[in-house]
Amino acid sequence: MHSVYGLAILRDLLSKDAGQAVLQLLKTLTLPQPDPIKTVEIYSEAFYQLAQAMDKDPGSSITDAWQAYLVNCLLDTRTLWNKQVEQRGSQHISPALRAQVQRELQAIQRLFALDAQLIWEEVCAIATPTMPVIKQAWAPWQALQPQQSTIQMPMRTRLVETIVTCPDWGELVLPLERYWSHAGAGPLARYHVLRWQSNPQQLTGIDHPDMIELSGLIGHERQQARITTNIERFIAGLPAHDMLLYGPPGTGKSSTIKAIANMYAVQNLCLVEVDKADIHDLPQIVAALRNRAPRYLLFIDDLSFEEHETSYKRLKVLLEGTAEARPDNILICATSNRMNLVKENFYERGNPNEDVNWRDTMDEKQSLAHRFGLRISFLLPDQKQYLDIVSQLSQQRGLMIDEEVLSARALAWERQHAGRSGRSARQFVDDIEGEIRSEQHHTLP
Repeated sequence: MHSVYGLAILRDLLSKDAGQAVLQLLKTLTLPQPDPIKTVEIYSEAFYQLAQAMDKDPGSSITDAWQAYLVNCLLDTRTLWNKQVEQRGSQHISPALRAQVQRELQAIQRLFALDAQLIWEEVCAIATPTMPVIKQAWAPWQALQPQQSTIQMPMRTRLVETIVTCPDWGELVLPLERYWSHAGAGPLARYHVLRWQSNPQQLTGIDHPDMIELSGLIGHERQQARITTNIERFIAGLPAHDMLLYGPPGTGKSSTIKAIANMYAVQNLCLVEVDKADIHDLPQIVAALRNRAPRYLLFIDDLSFEEHETSYKRLKVLLEGTAEARPDNILICATSNRMNLVKENFYERGNPNEDVNWRDTMDEKQSLAHRFGLRISFLLPDQKQYLDIVSQLSQQRGLMIDEEVLSARALAWERQHAGRSGRSARQFVDDIEGEIRSEQHHTLP
């Protein structure tokens, strides 16, 4: 317990409520004659705070709530050490700083060794002589995490296993630095999809992103190949283009970007969703991502501007660049139902009575789309392509239905709904799958 007082670089690891509650309990347990009632109250508070922390972290593979909390704090708390690792690289870390960190990691390991069973037994030994019934009040704080699936980054999962099994945490310096150099430091490192919030202005992680895969997006393989080639160059640190995906609704533009982000998450790609209404926050978003380890794809969905809107100029500046260079870890991608993102009226084309510099006005409105180096069109499928999408989706889901019946029903669905598109094909297959699964459920004994 006394080694905690020597923490300097890692001092913020235990600054939150759960950490402070457990430290208060440990202090109480080391008193010569701890008060039984006070000890029980402090243990209950520590239990509650750890349960609260685990409720916000259902993905932990460590069953002991205190140990899981401690490892999460080690990985997620931003410190002078991991900020330097992320921004400057491990090779620039001072040997003296690294030596200090090694000593502090060993001190944290001694706290990690205080498992749930040991602490519970100590509390019971103090409380039960005067309050025998209190032994039945709680069990050790284990398996408090909600039973739900969450997306875990493979690199983080492997590192947690390394930490748990490491006999000397002084040896964790290099594994931790490799992790922060790849995923970045701080709590956002556990997410591969982020969202910008304008009030307050901050990035937040998305716990349950849409895990759509490219294999489920049929009919746009050529477009997908152009996008993946560009993304792979971006990840490799090579010149890459900002991207504009345009075409009618339901053709798979947004789904393609989300699927690309899922595919390359293990290669350090993060998707950052930015609402069109928050385009004026782009300078703040860029500042928040500058000098971070991951590669960020700023994703603006369903982008278009009416003629009276001028916020598109902020996006133009970011695309073209200013006196301050754009960070090389940021790429911009937008989707739109039209290629010319700014609405243009016919009267603006060549009527000098309305606008003396009509050509300049028209060029200004068209220039936003032209600043995207890669512009990719997504078209509606013809009937053959539509039926092919339906057929392949049905096969992927293992639906046993006659091909002629499937085609006839798919065409009827198209007439009754919003026409042919990849979206309507998926909606039709969803409907068929629900129907078949429901029938199977009712026929079960």
